[in-house]
Amino acid sequence: MSNPLDTQRLKEWAVGMAKHVAKLSKDPSTRVGAVIFDPKRRFVSAGYNGFARGVKDTESRLNDRDRKLRMTIHAEKNAILFATVPLDGCTLVVTHPPCAQCAAAIIQAGIEHVMWPAPGPEFFLRWEKEYNLARIQFKEAGVEVEEL
Repeated sequence: MSNPLDTQRLKEWAVGMAKHVAKLSKDPSTRVGAVIFDPKRRFVSAGYNGFARGVKDTESRLNDRDRKLRMTIHAEKNAILFATVPLDGCTLVVTHPPCAQCAAAIIQAGIEHVMWPAPGPEFFLRWEKEYNLARIQFKEAGVEVEEL
């Protein structure tokens, strides 16, 4: 497998695109964006974390952490759901490391490369188990992972 975003300049551009998409999220604490490219570097899809289409983004829901987490569709899943072409062999670039459930969806969609900026130590205080489960799944499925 060779990554279609093979130069540092392209990787930085793709992460910048994911960060730009993340600005659409209404989550007051963590805005996440994801973009998908095909093996020829063509843009395929994008997604950000948020509630399902038609579900109201009320302040009370967004500020109730437990409720918000249960209602939110993650950026990676939205990018997969929004895609209109098969994702076999594609690259997904996301602003944060995927959770275990998103890793499973990424693998099932046929995505072969995943990239994200290296998280800071504060990320691991809350998400270390998810991070480790996602990495195990990616490794077993042969998905190439790159922390930038």
